[in-house]
Amino acid sequence: MTKSVLVEKVSERIGSLTKKQTEIVIDTVFDSIKEALIRGEKIEIRGFGNFKPKVRKPRKARNPKTGEKVDVPGKRVLHFKVGKALRDAMNPH
Repeated sequence: MTKSVLVEKVSERIGSLTKKQTEIVIDTVFDSIKEALIRGEKIEIRGFGNFKPKVRKPRKARNPKTGEKVDVPGKRVLHFKVGKALRDAMNPH
């Protein structure tokens, strides 16, 4: 699903907002989530899942083409854990 499809679906469901107003709301939500993750905060959306920034430590790796050892710097990555309601909906028993 693209952002434009999401805007269209939300706009249709709400009915009282134009697509432009809906896009502003969705952009605001995404910007708020992005800012919180950049600050290192965990985002929990009940029934959907959790987004949590994690730090990968620097490590040694091997260039598969040359076999040469290279240093891979540490970096921040985003981890997503699916919520129970979404997991159950995706995998009905």
